[in-house]
Amino acid sequence: MGRLLSLLVAVCIASAQAVRAESFPSKTVTLVVPFAAGSGTDTVARLLGHHLTAALGQTVIVENKAGANGVIAASYVARSAPDGHTLLVATNTTHSANPAGMIKNVPYDAVKDFAPVSRVGTYIFVLVVNPEIPARSLQELIAYGKANPGKLSFASGNGTGIVAGKALGHWTGLDLLHVPYKSTPPAVNDVLGGRVSMIFVDLITTLSHIQAGSLRALAVTTRERTALLPDLPSLHEQGLENYDITSWCGIFAPAGTPPEAVGRLNAELRRIIGSAEVKKRLADVGFEAISSSPEQLGQFVGDQLVLWKRLIKDTGIEAQ
Repeated sequence: MGRLLSLLVAVCIASAQAVRAESFPSKTVTLVVPFAAGSGTDTVARLLGHHLTAALGQTVIVENKAGANGVIAASYVARSAPDGHTLLVATNTTHSANPAGMIKNVPYDAVKDFAPVSRVGTYIFVLVVNPEIPARSLQELIAYGKANPGKLSFASGNGTGIVAGKALGHWTGLDLLHVPYKSTPPAVNDVLGGRVSMIFVDLITTLSHIQAGSLRALAVTTRERTALLPDLPSLHEQGLENYDITSWCGIFAPAGTPPEAVGRLNAELRRIIGSAEVKKRLADVGFEAISSSPEQLGQFVGDQLVLWKRLIKDTGIEAQ
């Protein structure tokens, strides 16, 4: 009798779990983006949202909550109901740079307050200048900056842009005025207009401007070149040895989200991100699609925190 009762309990639990898995999602799913519409993360989120709508059988919308270097969006998702219907399209700004020392008193824990779902991929970041700056290489930029102290400035719209710009100034001795923005699009507009000299920015936002000649690309931030711009050297190649800054993107749910919901989201995202169509569309705008298991993303976040803490310390960046 005892064995029969135990078996019945096990069957009931399994049935309840199956029902929970089948009932997710039961309403609109929101992808919360830490940056403004038109940013690289926004572009990626909208493509994923389009495909997730069909995959999940529920409407998936994108909600932009720009500001405070991603803190507003990350805090919002961390406090949301842990049911899988509110997700953060996180980057190294929210989950690496901020908790690694860029922001004082970060109101969320990048590890404890979130349930990892899947990696999405890696942004290709480039250093671009307004064409009126007479520099076509890193060495020419350094020479111009040294000959014209106080004239060079850099814009930023995210953590990667801040750290990349601060690192450039710190390791070259250039006097660079930092001009921060809530998000990338307005920052790029001011570089286009000549109000700011340069910006470290993702190719998604600037590839068309580079191709049109309205912005001049000087280098990629990764150690190796990118296949999208094979003739563009890295800063490392141009003499700034070991300069290697990578920006990543991943999907997170609030901590405590049921494993069934996380599993369903992970399965659909991995299928979408792995499709040839999506990979090509993202590659065409300068984004390398990479998916993962939730466990792999969790380990990745821990590793990146270590790397970014060292990067921020080495560049002398003080918490804001």
